[in-house]
Amino acid sequence: QVQLVESGGGLVQPGGSLRLSCAASGFTFGNYIMSWYRQAPRKERELVARISSAGTINYGDSVKGRFTISRDNAKNTVYLQMNSLKPEDTAVYYCNAVGISTDEYWGQGTQVTVSS
Repeated sequence: QVQLVESGGGLVQPGGSLRLSCAASGFTFGNYIMSWYRQAPRKERELVARISSAGTINYGDSVKGRFTISRDNAKNTVYLQMNSLKPEDTAVYYCNAVGISTDEYWGQGTQVTVSS
């Protein structure tokens, strides 16, 4: 059974940090492009960061310089280190996996709330 399980979300003050994790199982993790998306209430889901099997990384403009995506293929896990958090970062963060055959999987999401 394919699973993507996010963890690490929570409440944090502006300027603080959180580290999200996405644990994958049921597919060949090392062959998949892994991404983090987020969706705030009443807003469109947007790409936060993406990392390929080879380590090529892309970030959404709003998080460049603040967030870092990484992956550990031995642990079948992708991470999102979030620093200098802003209230506008508040959203549900979703883990996404895309294979070379365009199969795609989504996690259940983890809530990140940035508030003073």
